[in-house]
Amino acid sequence: MNPIIMPAPTNDQATFLRELVSDKKKPDRGKILGISSIAILSGKGGVGKSNLAVNLALAFAEKGLRMAVLDADLGLANIDILFGVIPKYNLGHVLRGEKELSDIVLNVSEKVFIIPGGAGLRELADLDEQQQSWVIGRLSVLEDDIDMLLLDTSAGIHKNVLSFAVASDLTLLVTTPEPTSIRDCYSVLKSLLQSTDGHLQTALVVNMASDEEEARAVSKRIVTAAEQFLGHKVSYLGCVLYDTAVREAVKKRRPLLLDGVDSVSGPCFRTLAERIFALSKNGPKIEKKEAFLRRLTRVLSKKGTWSL
Repeated sequence: MNPIIMPAPTNDQATFLRELVSDKKKPDRGKILGISSIAILSGKGGVGKSNLAVNLALAFAEKGLRMAVLDADLGLANIDILFGVIPKYNLGHVLRGEKELSDIVLNVSEKVFIIPGGAGLRELADLDEQQQSWVIGRLSVLEDDIDMLLLDTSAGIHKNVLSFAVASDLTLLVTTPEPTSIRDCYSVLKSLLQSTDGHLQTALVVNMASDEEEARAVSKRIVTAAEQFLGHKVSYLGCVLYDTAVREAVKKRRPLLLDGVDSVSGPCFRTLAERIFALSKNGPKIEKKEAFLRRLTRVLSKKGTWSL
């Protein structure tokens, strides 16, 4: 990996942050009590995880929240494709001191920003303490001025994927009604709990369900198995109904909620956003000892069982 270069600060980032906070329609930050970072995970690819991430971000933005989506898929990053943009730089360029945060963050819609992760997320684990502190200082200013960070992770049980979940306030598990997807979703949950001694807040979303009854049946299988065999309570948030309009939105490279078309899945995304609000407001408040990025670098540096 190229050495970390610590350049003198410029005015670019200050200008970027002033734009972030200039919106007069500030949300009530008291609404988000315990959840300001959500890692979206799945056991297998093709379950619609990225589409869920971008439309959830837009649903929260409709409520007045400033959202950032970190494309944390280390293999097949595609958040940029779904928004129809082509990023020139990623987090790795910031880590190496080649670019400022303002150079890589893309404003894809009102109140929604994306952060291309790329190889930079792997490089976080290789930094020494001084380098990590410098990088966190460069990035944490963004966390101070957004209301929620969503992480679209790779599918499967890679160590980095588990790290993102451990460092986040909420782990959102995504499955479809397919038996293989259900099995792999349970396997990811089991690996997460084994890595954290069970100290994890999780929620489940069933995507591409034919109807709510099917989604409830799928969720019951996972929730019941988790409680019986893992001793862990998973909150069922709801479902996103199968919708050909989502596929058309991907082809147009414009997220469904941004396109404004009538669809059966649009209300589902908004309902999920409302339920995450409720989960945060009514559930136990999470003690925020550290911001997400600081927790992530600490977790990536550890081996074996993680504990925050």
